Amino acid sequence: MRFETIAIHAGQRPDPAFGAISPPIYQTSTFVFEGVGKTRGYDYSRTANPTRKILEDTIARLEGGKAGFAFATGMAAEATVMHLLKAGDHVISGDDVYGGTFRLFQNVMRDFGVEFTFLRLDDRRKVEEAVRPNTRMLWLETPSNPLLNIVDLEMVADVARKHKLLTVIDNTFATPYFLRPVEFGIDLVVHSTTKYLNGHCDVVGGAVVTTTDELSQRVQFLLNAMGTCASPFDCWLVLRGIETLPIRMKQHEQNATAVARYLAGHPRIKKVFYPGLESHPGHAIARKQMKGFGGIVSFEAGGGLEEANSFLSKLKLFSLAESLGGASSLAEHAATMSHASMPREFKEKTGITDGLIRLSVGLENVDDLIEDLDQALTSM
Repeated sequence: MRFETIAIHAGQRPDPAFGAISPPIYQTSTFVFEGVGKTRGYDYSRTANPTRKILEDTIARLEGGKAGFAFATGMAAEATVMHLLKAGDHVISGDDVYGGTFRLFQNVMRDFGVEFTFLRLDDRRKVEEAVRPNTRMLWLETPSNPLLNIVDLEMVADVARKHKLLTVIDNTFATPYFLRPVEFGIDLVVHSTTKYLNGHCDVVGGAVVTTTDELSQRVQFLLNAMGTCASPFDCWLVLRGIETLPIRMKQHEQNATAVARYLAGHPRIKKVFYPGLESHPGHAIARKQMKGFGGIVSFEAGGGLEEANSFLSKLKLFSLAESLGGASSLAEHAATMSHASMPREFKEKTGITDGLIRLSVGLENVDDLIEDLDQALTSM
């Protein structure tokens, strides 16, 4: 089946019990045993739940992986993956990862003896030089958050195979509609299903897709042991969102491309970050490995925090808010919002400046969105 069909029909649908076309919400904590040691496939919802299983199977099919696992939040998914490691292990991570990811690595996992090196994953030599005898994992985002840097997945996967490293990608920005990292040799795919997979800003959730039986067994064990799973109702909301994912992503990209081109031609804009622009340094690689460039556009208008705040305060359609990927357009000041947990010196080194603004371009009429940006820029 093709992507659009999988998004609607993957998993056990219609429901075999009564033929419900919408997957039932099995809002139950426990299931009745038929006898000692004999169940009908489920015993306790922390371990597994029928509604969750449909979502997990759907996401795994969309990504082309072995198995899927649904979590309470994107960070719950990431924290679970990090428990595949042990004290003394070393991780190479992209430097401009999501601020919550950086906080988990720098302020939580370091306390458990896991070591990290943060660097721009744009050069094979730099990546290989960062590998140590105790390196076990390579973590990346492409496009990255918030600078939309592009990582060559074939290069990263080749380095990882050479050094026997586990590769993990956060595919939240691209979604499997635009990018299927498994096809390039990536081992684990992580999502914040809060974002595009759900698409309506009404739930938080996360997911992990595995590529081998061994990884599937280990992630399932950790999910059950740590209790990081998603609730049945939240899974149902994400499932409902996924059914329209292909249509939404097409429109997100179309709108984002128009917004990026408008900003790139505006005299008050210093720099635009969008891989769909031919001027983006990662454009050629993105074009090679992605079907589209996504709905996120970042830019610098010049100046610092005061100018950024002036612009953001004048927006009318773009709401100043955390998160992304919903129908409604959002704007955020990365340095003080999504990446507030990063030390200032690290943000400056990475390129997350006080003048950087990230837009999640929604599904409104793009002419209205551009008019909103234009009036805010004119009023600064």
